[in-house]
Amino acid sequence: MRQTPEQTGGTRAWDRVVVGVPGPEFEPAPPRPLGGTCPDTECDGWSTPEVTLRSASVRGERHRYYRQPRQDATCAVVHEATGTVAFAVADGLSGASASTVGASEACRAAVWALHAQLDEGRPAPDLAAVLRYAAETLHRQAAAMLRREPDVSQVEDLLATTLVTGTARPGPHGVEVSLIRVGDSGAWTLDPAGPRYRPLFVPKTEGDVVPTSVTALPRVPERPERWSGALAPGQVLLVGTDGFGDPLGDGDGRVGALFAEHLAAPPSASWLAHLLDFSRETFDDDRTLLALWPRNETR
Repeated sequence: MRQTPEQTGGTRAWDRVVVGVPGPEFEPAPPRPLGGTCPDTECDGWSTPEVTLRSASVRGERHRYYRQPRQDATCAVVHEATGTVAFAVADGLSGASASTVGASEACRAAVWALHAQLDEGRPAPDLAAVLRYAAETLHRQAAAMLRREPDVSQVEDLLATTLVTGTARPGPHGVEVSLIRVGDSGAWTLDPAGPRYRPLFVPKTEGDVVPTSVTALPRVPERPERWSGALAPGQVLLVGTDGFGDPLGDGDGRVGALFAEHLAAPPSASWLAHLLDFSRETFDDDRTLLALWPRNETR
């Protein structure tokens, strides 16, 4: 049986998590404040009567070594009147000079827009409008930073970011999830009974085709990818950046086994952050993961 750090009572449970061959070990350097500041690691966790949420975002080894800020972000809130969770995960593009700001602003804008729609009593979220609002927010942010009105390519050069956003709403048949994305961040359901990981969007690579990596906010595709459905009993919703998705692959390897074991039940938020900070050779990108467990089946 897996033990939590609290159950072991020792410090070794918090030692570096290694998967296969580890990357080099070193003390992280402080990030330079290029286009904004961002802590090395963030985590969050809470529950409503219907769902339990955990999220974490950690700076990758490459950014730690080169004194670059974390370019991932995540945000989630609950709409009290409906019990709906509104959430977002973003991965700022490395080619954008202030992508740290872009990712965090896109997440905040998306969650604010979703919450505003829920206040209006919409029966279903207008996710395309949420993407447009996030893109408009990046445009306004770029205008403030550049002190002039930018065109879309200038906003892109400064703040380009992926975005996965959506809602998880309690319904008669379980927790009903609606998602939309721009870029190559991903979402999965995790089912301990198997198959363990089911991608909810087209995988990052499909043969020789890379269908989503060329588009990022502030550009909004004419037909962005969507997914909607109800979480089955025992399933966990995962939304993450490619820093998590790339080492996960199809979920059949060591990384998939590690997270399937530790996410069978909600861990503490700090433990999720520690787990997400695993070391594996060549995988050194920022990693962000938001996980959501339905609670109504156990009540």
